[in-house]
Amino acid sequence: MFIDAHCHLSFPEFDKDRDEVIQRLAKNDISLLIDPGTNLMTSKRSIALSSRYSFIFSTVGIHPHDAGEMFDETSASGIEQLAASPQVVGIGETGLDYHYEGIDREKQICVFRAMLQIAKRMDLPVVIHCRDAWSDTLRVLKDEKASNLRGMMHCFSGDAELAQECIRLGFKISIPGTITYRRSSLPDVVMQTAIGDLLTETDAPWLAPVPFRGKRNEPAHVRIVTEHIATLKEQSPDQTAAIISRTAHDLFAIT
Repeated sequence: MFIDAHCHLSFPEFDKDRDEVIQRLAKNDISLLIDPGTNLMTSKRSIALSSRYSFIFSTVGIHPHDAGEMFDETSASGIEQLAASPQVVGIGETGLDYHYEGIDREKQICVFRAMLQIAKRMDLPVVIHCRDAWSDTLRVLKDEKASNLRGMMHCFSGDAELAQECIRLGFKISIPGTITYRRSSLPDVVMQTAIGDLLTETDAPWLAPVPFRGKRNEPAHVRIVTEHIATLKEQSPDQTAAIISRTAHDLFAIT
């Protein structure tokens, strides 16, 4: 009943023990995992993994870190072709990331718009990465707004007010393991956000929750995220997981 809405299980960090990680996932009652692509190569790897397991699905897209010189019309066409695969339930991971110096912001915005336009054409939800780029992210979403534009704000890092603005634009707020960190603002976000607008994720192999912080993250740890949300919402983990699971299945049209 627990769901990991964003986990890079197809990444090399899991190559040595992926089968064992999947066994632990099953033992912890994780019934749905969405594995996002970040460029053409990783999107193909995600589809290959999801084709082997009925509970794993893929999204395909271009991450802002991959929005460099190698991205062109051929790349966009390749993503659109991959998105037609039956295992694919969304476009992304895509978005804007201004954290590092020297990045080409205009190139990132161009690629972000291209991914949003594919999502609109194919009527698929979008998995959005936003880091230190909230103003431009929201501006682009409003520019590209269409009746079928929706998705999730992956690894949400904003405040409660930003969360509500994203929800008004048609996006769910995905909560990672950082909710367990001492200085995290996510408990306040969760308290002020309706449970039906929340998703859970690990973003594994990164951002392991306490008490695993500093170690490789894995999808089984999404239970910890769900339990923290349940405590804040004063309801049982099973109740919380059931609502979040239904939200994920509805958003990504998974039956």
